[in-house]
Amino acid sequence: MYTALRLQRKLRSELKRGEIVVTVIDPQSYMTYQPFLPEAAAGNLEPRHVVAPLRKVLRRCRVRNGYVTGIDHGGKCLTYRPAGAKDGGPELEMRYDRLVVALGSISRLLPIPGLAECGIGFKTVEEAIYLRNHVLHQLDIAASNEDPDIRRKALTFVFVGGGFAGVEAIAELEDMARDACKWYPGITGDDMRWVMVEAADRILPEVGPEMGQWTAEALRKRGIEVRMETMLKSAEHRRIVLSDGEEFEAGTLVWTAGVKAHPVVRQSDLPIDDKGRVKATAELVVEGLDGVYTAGDNARVPDLSDTGEFTAPNAQHAVRQAKRLADNIVADLRGRPRKPYVHSYVGSVAGLGLHKGVANVYGLKLRGVPAWFMHRTYHLSRMPTANRKMRVTADWTLALFFRREIVSLAELERPREEFELAGRDQAV
Repeated sequence: MYTALRLQRKLRSELKRGEIVVTVIDPQSYMTYQPFLPEAAAGNLEPRHVVAPLRKVLRRCRVRNGYVTGIDHGGKCLTYRPAGAKDGGPELEMRYDRLVVALGSISRLLPIPGLAECGIGFKTVEEAIYLRNHVLHQLDIAASNEDPDIRRKALTFVFVGGGFAGVEAIAELEDMARDACKWYPGITGDDMRWVMVEAADRILPEVGPEMGQWTAEALRKRGIEVRMETMLKSAEHRRIVLSDGEEFEAGTLVWTAGVKAHPVVRQSDLPIDDKGRVKATAELVVEGLDGVYTAGDNARVPDLSDTGEFTAPNAQHAVRQAKRLADNIVADLRGRPRKPYVHSYVGSVAGLGLHKGVANVYGLKLRGVPAWFMHRTYHLSRMPTANRKMRVTADWTLALFFRREIVSLAELERPREEFELAGRDQAV
């Protein structure tokens, strides 16, 4: 979306005259700004405000909703299944002159018994909304049952993965749930059990060892168990088995232990590495091919600021790469030389709940309120369109004067249940 948005601005006259057509194919009709998902899950932001509607933003582009199923660059053609078509249904072909492969990434699952059946990821706005409703519903279950086993299971939350997604998700949701406890007389913060499982010997490696250790201690002071050098062995029937031998029941299992390039790139004739990423040059062109560009999580882009390495799969690089990619496409169209993508990693910021955060920017290490403020300010500046920036700011401003909403809309998962009940009653 960022690439198409920049092309829309740079090629305004050509698009208006119909000399160039920019087509965006995506399963969703919106782009999700993922760094704001933890705040959406905690209720600090309206979920609709962390997404940008493609048709509204890309007014001069052609948007097609569907799943790309294959890329044949030899024939300069791709296939996709349009929205509404069932799996195995007819696919459409689309020919192109130039192709941008920006499919992103998906959760990287491991063959752990019960994980696929009981777990949930944290990469989409749908998952964020589900987790918010689910966590609050677990409080409803605990408050409505006297059985200690049912209560204990409902109030046990397990997050696997100690990167940005896992740390921010568990911190924001624990903060929300602890705040919600004041409306549940029979539940206190001490009744809940929050567990973070991380295979490595530290969390948040992006902010450095010192700040990662501080974050772990800050979470522990809030009662969150941070289990490092520990792995999830099984989750069958929501019974959690850890590598250190502990077993317990949990009503919630969130998997944030890494991502992998979108599998569609393997259904193509593009060069990929052993991790399934498209091989790219520093100019964001696919190695050895003309007219194919790539960026983001599905691309292996050389990091010119750190020779011998590749850019990390994060929003900071993806947003900047998208702009450079668009500029290089314009340069190719107008016969000008391309420029390489060069960006020194400025640091990292992470939110840990309301007025809590950690940051390491240009070597400046911050924690608490200053880091939380920097986290919000940085990501607000990266949020696409002034419309969305204003809506996010309005959400934060209203939160200064009103308490967080703690209602669970778990029934959203079963919207036709009551209607079907009415149908069964009529049949009787």
